[in-house]
Amino acid sequence: MIGKALALALLLLAFPLPAEEPPAPAAPAAPAGVPLSLVDATARALANNNDIAIERESFRIVDASLLKADAPYDPTFRLDARYRNHTDPANSLLSGAPPGALAPSSEGYSGAASIGALLPTGGTVSLSASAARDLTNNFLALLSPAYSSSLGIDLRQPLLQNLSVDPARRAIRIARLDKERGAASLKRTVADTVANVERAYWNLVAARRDVQVRAATVGLAAEQREDTKSKIEVGTLPETDIAQPLAELERRRGDLYASEEQMRRAELLLKLLLLKDSSDPLWNQTLEPVDPPETALVQVDLAEAIRRAESNRPELAEARTALAERDVDVDFAKDRLKPQLDLVAGYALRGLAGSLNSYAPEAEVLLGVPIVVPDAMAGGFGRSVGTISESRFPDASIGLSLSVPVFNRGAKGDLVIAKAQRSQAEILVTQQKQRVAVEVRNAVLTLDTAAQRIDAAKAGRAAAETQLRAEKERYGVGLSTNFFVLTRQNDLAQAALTETAALTDYRKALTDFARASGTLLDQRRIEIPEDAPAVKAEGRN
Repeated sequence: MIGKALALALLLLAFPLPAEEPPAPAAPAAPAGVPLSLVDATARALANNNDIAIERESFRIVDASLLKADAPYDPTFRLDARYRNHTDPANSLLSGAPPGALAPSSEGYSGAASIGALLPTGGTVSLSASAARDLTNNFLALLSPAYSSSLGIDLRQPLLQNLSVDPARRAIRIARLDKERGAASLKRTVADTVANVERAYWNLVAARRDVQVRAATVGLAAEQREDTKSKIEVGTLPETDIAQPLAELERRRGDLYASEEQMRRAELLLKLLLLKDSSDPLWNQTLEPVDPPETALVQVDLAEAIRRAESNRPELAEARTALAERDVDVDFAKDRLKPQLDLVAGYALRGLAGSLNSYAPEAEVLLGVPIVVPDAMAGGFGRSVGTISESRFPDASIGLSLSVPVFNRGAKGDLVIAKAQRSQAEILVTQQKQRVAVEVRNAVLTLDTAAQRIDAAKAGRAAAETQLRAEKERYGVGLSTNFFVLTRQNDLAQAALTETAALTDYRKALTDFARASGTLLDQRRIEIPEDAPAVKAEGRN
């Protein structure tokens, strides 16, 4: 019996511990569990986690906002066409009305097309063309029908305000920074998700080992009960001695049931991170972590970890992006203080052609001028366009347009606000750096403490093993009692649980340190593409 008890004690110390169930009422066999490695758990979370899915959609919104910010540079095409028939009242001796008519009348068709665009320099350019056919009974008109046409270009270029930045360029710069901030936000969410998954995974590993230890202690208590029964039967122990192992057996069973509940709760928390919705069949299956918590201890350089964190933490990237956006606002507000001085220029070629107005005076001359249509203008619409190509009616202009607000209080107020907001953003960057540095220091402290706990837990477990072995030997020769044997068993179980907690806490501390120093995603080989359509995790050891 001593050898069997010792074997059970040694089995208690071996990891993974036996998974056999303690004596209990018959129950249906549990379905086979689903083996789950930490890599698989991370991959499932990255594919299904709803927080990451929301961040992906937010990233797409920001990407679309950047596309929208380019909209002011889209050329605008405009086309107008109309027919007009009108008689205009005239109070003039030279109204041109035919005899007996109150006023001359006209009808005609006209069309105009233009295309304009905003230039990267803040200026605007517009190309336009027009064509018209007019028919009139005004005898003062030389041509009827008359065909007019034009082709021109207009340019307006800011020289002071809007030269370096304008509303369109400000919107584009802000949208680009928003995209960078969205990428940092997605990276932060992914890192937090991975860290949460790893913590939940190791919590489940610890919970399952807790169940295994509790089950082993129930087995030891059951053996102690049987051993006591045997001694009572041969008369070496009184019948009352059976009470203590029986009571201890039931207490340990209660602890086992509570431990199994905690294991199921830990499993549900992990599933919550891994599964997309409540219809996933994995909700009804048991997860069996396959990665052991034992791992090599690492040495960290605090100064280097803080430096890496300041370079890699997405929270700092978000804060710096917010500061860059405030810089854009300050530049824009300063530009509003400048007078608006624009260079305006235009050049147009116009055309005109037609036939002699049939209502024109029949006399060959009017006021000494012969009534004839110049050869260059005689013809239809084609001739009108011909006069454009011949540059017969050019129109060129160039000048300056100046606009100066007298007090410009609105722009001055905007600048004060922009500078104050930038100062706030700068303070937030400093504050975030301090928080990150504290997180790194805490993570290093936790990691060092967890490593020390592992050594202490292993030593405590070895000592508890020795004590139990010695107590069993004393019990075997009648020098000890059930109380001391059961106490040593409890001590060994607690030592095993403490060692498991130390191992899994060290794993979680490693995760927290990697997240705090901004290296978690790199260590886990998780890539976030620039367009962020998906987050991929590669296999790792």
